[in-house]
Amino acid sequence: MLDAVRIPPEQLLAILTAVSFAAGLNVYATILTIGLLAHIGAFPLPPALHSLANWYVIAGCGILFLVELFADKIPIFDLLWNAVHTFVRVPVAALLAYGASTQLSPGWQLLATFLGGAIALAAHSGKTAVRAAVTPHPEPFSNIALSLMEDALAIFLTWLATRHPLSATIISLALVLAAVVLIRWIVQALGNMLRRARKEIELLFDGA
Repeated sequence: MLDAVRIPPEQLLAILTAVSFAAGLNVYATILTIGLLAHIGAFPLPPALHSLANWYVIAGCGILFLVELFADKIPIFDLLWNAVHTFVRVPVAALLAYGASTQLSPGWQLLATFLGGAIALAAHSGKTAVRAAVTPHPEPFSNIALSLMEDALAIFLTWLATRHPLSATIISLALVLAAVVLIRWIVQALGNMLRRARKEIELLFDGA
């Protein structure tokens, strides 16, 4: 039945935009949501991605999602976790985009793959930058709240993409823009903080 369903290209690209952003936040939650929706027949998958509806894949992503649910909420360790997952979230998002766009021409399929990886990288980088700014705070609640919001957003965007692709795309693109602004702001803030720290150390040594 899934093979007989052909998603219009513009709708497909809209879905890929939202799903790629969700994968950049939490790739396991994204694949788990897609797999469950496909398994119950709520969302048709292209032939290249039929394996996502397999119970083994769903179970595996469910376990990894539970692991990330806890690992991503531990201050300091979450930065290491996110750094390692740069090599998971971005490539997987690109592979999802490649497999989902097999109905397009080779040129458009490569473009969809590149955009999928780029959008996931923007989401992942924004998430990591915010965590780097929040993690130094002594209380753990900000970190936990951010992580829960990211998990919920990944699941919500994936679901919304299968029901209202245009709305999901608009939200995702707005978040991509916000991520770019946040990254620049946080990098500048960290740079200013390091410069102030260096000046204070220099003054301290000069006074000594």
